[in-house]
Amino acid sequence: MDKPLKYAVFGAGSWATAIVKMLSENLDEIGWYMRSVYTKEHLLREQHNPNYLSSVEFHLDQLKLSNDINEVADYADVLIFVIPSAFIYSELEKLNIDISNKTIVSAIKGIVPETELLVGEHFHDVYKVPYENIAVIAGPCHAEEVALERLSYLTISCADQQKASHIAHSLSSDYIKTTISDDVIGIEYAVMLKNIYAIAAGIAHGLGYGDNFQSVLMSNAAREMKRFIKKVHKMKRNINNSAYLGDLLVTGYSVFSRNRMFGNMIGKGYTVKSAQMEMNMVAEGYYATKSAHELNLKNAKKTQMPIINAVYEVLYENKNPKKVFKKLTEKLD
Repeated sequence: MDKPLKYAVFGAGSWATAIVKMLSENLDEIGWYMRSVYTKEHLLREQHNPNYLSSVEFHLDQLKLSNDINEVADYADVLIFVIPSAFIYSELEKLNIDISNKTIVSAIKGIVPETELLVGEHFHDVYKVPYENIAVIAGPCHAEEVALERLSYLTISCADQQKASHIAHSLSSDYIKTTISDDVIGIEYAVMLKNIYAIAAGIAHGLGYGDNFQSVLMSNAAREMKRFIKKVHKMKRNINNSAYLGDLLVTGYSVFSRNRMFGNMIGKGYTVKSAQMEMNMVAEGYYATKSAHELNLKNAKKTQMPIINAVYEVLYENKNPKKVFKKLTEKLD
C-alpha cells in the first residue's frame, strides 16, 4: 500500500494559518514553515499563532514546525505556499534542495514581481516543476471564517485531476466544501485580479459611493476580469463559477477583506504608505495592480480595463481618488 502523502504549509499569515487548520482536520502531521522564530516559539508555548487567527488552537503533536525552509520542503510531498507574492522570491532563494519532484500548491494571490510570472509559472521556469505538478487554491473563502468554522468553499485547480482531488480531500471537512478544476492559469489570474477590484470597491466606499454604485462596479469588474483572462489564457470557462465570480464578490464586499480595507483607507484620504503602515496584513492587490497594468501594456491588443487603470492611477501615479473615480463612473454601465 502506498504511503500517505506528507503536506507542508509555507507562511505564517492568516491564510496560511487557516490552511493548516483545514489540513489538521484530516492529517496526522503537517509541516509548517515560518520565518519568524518568535512566532514559532509562541506557537509551541501557547498553541496558537500570536499574530493571526489567535483564536485557533492547534494540537502540537500534529505540527512539524521549523524556521528552516529546506527542512520543511524536504519533509513534505505536497508543498503549499502562502507567502505574499511580494516576498515569495526572496524566501524561495533560500531553497537549496531540488523540489522539481514535489507537488506545488499556490495559495498566493499575485504575480512574482521580480520575474513578472504567475506563481505557478515561476515554479515551472525557475524550479523546473512540471505543470501537472502545480495546483492553485481559490475561494471564495476568508481565513477569519475558517477560524470560526463557518461554511466555506474552495476550488482546487490542477492539470492532473487526480492530484487536485487528493488536495481537495485533504482540505475538506464539515465546514469546508471543495470542487476541482483544470483551469490553473485562469483561476490564478482571477485570484490576483479580484484583489484589485476589492481595492476599487474600498476606494469607492471611502469616497462615499453607495450600494447602487458598488453593484455596478462589481458587475463591470466581473466583465473586465473575463476580458482580461480570456486575453491571456483562452479556454472554455464559466466566469460565473465560484472560483471567479464568488471569490470576486466576497473579496469586494466582505468586512474581512484586507484589500477592501486598504482601498477604503485610500478613499478616506490616507496615502498609500500610511495605509500600508497602519494595516497589520499585506494587501496583495497593491502589488497585483502594477503587475496587471504592466501585463496589459505589453499585449499587442490591449484589453479595456478601466477599473484596473483607475486603481493604478490612484496607487502608482498619486492621482486624486475623487477625480479618478468621477471619470470612472462615466465609463461603467
